[in-house]
Amino acid sequence: MATMRIKKGDTVQVIAGKDKGKSGRVLNVDYKKRRVLVEGVNMIAKHEKPSVSNQDGGIVHKEAALDLSNVMFEHKGKPVRIGFKVDGDKKVRIDRKTGETVD
Repeated sequence: MATMRIKKGDTVQVIAGKDKGKSGRVLNVDYKKRRVLVEGVNMIAKHEKPSVSNQDGGIVHKEAALDLSNVMFEHKGKPVRIGFKVDGDKKVRIDRKTGETVD
């Protein structure tokens, strides 16, 4: 299995699906299922029962997970491919086109 090039906190742009072109910050990454949760993207309406945290219940709008292949890392406002380079004894992420470090 290949390494994940997207981490929690990264800014990504959606490249496929109903939200194509939107960008947002990664809230969560599921490494086993290869899915990401992006802030403000792929919103769903979920019906919830009343609970301790939500006393009234009702319809709650929240983000749903996207497949990793449908998002691309955003560097300087543009979607870029990510590569890895060993810098001394550290492994860093780089922009594959320009060779700049993105971390």
